[in-house]
Amino acid sequence: MGFLNKLFGKQTKEEEVMIIEKLNIGIILGSTRQGRVSPQVGEWVKEIADKREDANYEIVDIADYHLPFLGTTDGTEPGIAAWNEKLASLDGFVFIVQEYNHSITGALKNAIDFAREAWNNKAAGIVSYGSTGGARAAEHLRGILGELKVADVRTHPTLSLFTDFVNGSEFKPQELHLDNVNTMLDEVVAWSGALKTLR
Repeated sequence: MGFLNKLFGKQTKEEEVMIIEKLNIGIILGSTRQGRVSPQVGEWVKEIADKREDANYEIVDIADYHLPFLGTTDGTEPGIAAWNEKLASLDGFVFIVQEYNHSITGALKNAIDFAREAWNNKAAGIVSYGSTGGARAAEHLRGILGELKVADVRTHPTLSLFTDFVNGSEFKPQELHLDNVNTMLDEVVAWSGALKTLR
């Protein structure tokens, strides 16, 4: 049967999977402040993600792009173009979100606003942390993503400053979060693949 399928141009399910290119998922660090812990959380998510081998995962640090405040310059800074190019190269996102005054950081909101079409018709997951697990920041982010045509998935790992960090600075996640992260990634990959057909 395999020979006949090849003879007539048909692929088996296994061959179809091999032909499909892996999706590119960016793990976006949502803070730029000194002493931030988002790199620790981002690396933890990436370690979990890389074991899955179902997509190409990479850390995307908004601090690397040195974005000015939106509307305060002529917009020719190289970081702005580089930021948009990076987002355009990605099929989906995982936002590492920390809560500041019941919302996301100004740096993340600024970075989000520096792009438009590069966000459209893609999927995103959220991993948040804070005194209440960063839940309020994540809810604010969901509203912003909806305006940008980003489909945010339901499963949402929440990390507590009291139980998942030592002295609020050293990240020591509880094992119970592992299942939530993997379920969130399942959803991000599935939705990212589906939405890619719209672009």
